[in-house]
Amino acid sequence: MGFQFLFSLVVVGAFSLFIHLCNILWVKPQRIRCELQKQGICGPPPSFLLGNIREMKAAKLSVAKSTPEGSQDIFHNCSSTIFPFFHQWSEKYGRLFMFSLGKMQLLYVSEPNMVKEISQSTSLDLGKPSYQQKELGPLLGQGIITSNGAKWAYQRKIIAPELHLDKVKSMVDLMEEPITLLLNSWKRKIEGEGGIVDIRIDEDLRIFSGDVISRACFGSSYSKGKELFLRLRALQEAIANRRLKLGIPGLRYLPTNSNRNIWGLEKEIHSSISRILDEHNRGRFEKNLLQIILDGSRNGELGPNTTERFIVDNCKSMYLAGYETTAISATWSLMLLASHPEWQARVRAEILQVCGGQLPNVDILRRMKLLTMVIQEALRLYPPVGVLTREVFKDMKFGEIHVPKGAFLWIAVAILHQDPEFWGADANKFNPERFINGSVGACKFPHLYMPFGFGPRICLGQNLAMLELKMLLARILSEFSFSLSPKYCHSPVLGLVIEPEYGVNLLVQRL
Repeated sequence: MGFQFLFSLVVVGAFSLFIHLCNILWVKPQRIRCELQKQGICGPPPSFLLGNIREMKAAKLSVAKSTPEGSQDIFHNCSSTIFPFFHQWSEKYGRLFMFSLGKMQLLYVSEPNMVKEISQSTSLDLGKPSYQQKELGPLLGQGIITSNGAKWAYQRKIIAPELHLDKVKSMVDLMEEPITLLLNSWKRKIEGEGGIVDIRIDEDLRIFSGDVISRACFGSSYSKGKELFLRLRALQEAIANRRLKLGIPGLRYLPTNSNRNIWGLEKEIHSSISRILDEHNRGRFEKNLLQIILDGSRNGELGPNTTERFIVDNCKSMYLAGYETTAISATWSLMLLASHPEWQARVRAEILQVCGGQLPNVDILRRMKLLTMVIQEALRLYPPVGVLTREVFKDMKFGEIHVPKGAFLWIAVAILHQDPEFWGADANKFNPERFINGSVGACKFPHLYMPFGFGPRICLGQNLAMLELKMLLARILSEFSFSLSPKYCHSPVLGLVIEPEYGVNLLVQRL
């Protein structure tokens, strides 16, 4: 009798599990696809479990094979090599189509009016995807990316006021020593090589940016902050390697080499942040970003079980927003100036004239119009975040389109930034002049320019990032000239940001 009862439990459990898996892997995805198909939205047919992952990988492999290894040819339409599948599907299905990543059903959106509605939506029924919480949580934090948006709103309430432009000005002094260290290291290399040196600048710029954000976040503990960012960088690379596999059920739980590496790094990062917090609590009071986060966590609105996670998650978020994106944007800006010497000369002349022998400060940087235009164009051609994703937590309507609960909206920023229909025939060319009147005059639909994201969830650190970029580039251009190195191979790739696969090597010379 006992055996029969146990057997019955096993059968019932197995049947319940089967029904649950059928709902996740088949019923729910089919429901979403059917609702979209009824409205005339089509897309590539998915395969079971993998969705369209095979086609996406095949398209990228085909592009890679057609590009000569070690090629120095520079084409700025990076979206065609990063997202070849989106270009192919857009030609066949239009500006609105659906595709699948495993069990996830996604709606690709490049129709301007619908993008605008999505970007302006403040509804908590539309938010950061739950799959990012599950898959990217080790890097971005579990407490920030939530389906109901509550902790997102709380984060902005606590941190956003401190990253307003007026407050960011006070951080200029934090940049002075890291910039000086960077410039002096290049000067020593040049002296050792006899006047001109081949430098891989992306590595040096990451060190600089990590130094700045470490000082801003951790104050006197900034040296430990730099060690933390090295681990976060390793974690970012590990997670980026499995980007296209996000929708494969259960993959993140398997003890693969990749997953074990991610789990180990996550533990090290959490321990590092905890040690920094202990040191900070024992030291003297410093009004840095870490202190701001600590103050916010102590005001009683967070429960005792979420306080530590809130602090750790925000430290991770500051890394991605304030470190990686700034370093990569500076790298692309210098690459573009190196490959367009006429613009390099124009911007340098403006910097020398505006500074008049002084070190640049916030007021001086504001008068550097050409430098601002160059940065805006670099962010257009190589936006740090290639794709913006939102999950629909309840049925919603955008224009005439009803988007069912459980669908994901994908907006390929890199493609929108380079669409000739919106930017003109020279959309794939470096032309900072298009921003002479800002983004309003640069694009047919200005809201399609979104290097820092869009709407109410726009990047918190954009003011700090822009100030850091201007300060850094102004100092570099005032002391060095540079051109592309023979070692440079142009190959933009998408990790968690759009970055140069083989780095950026420049020939650097003192003025």
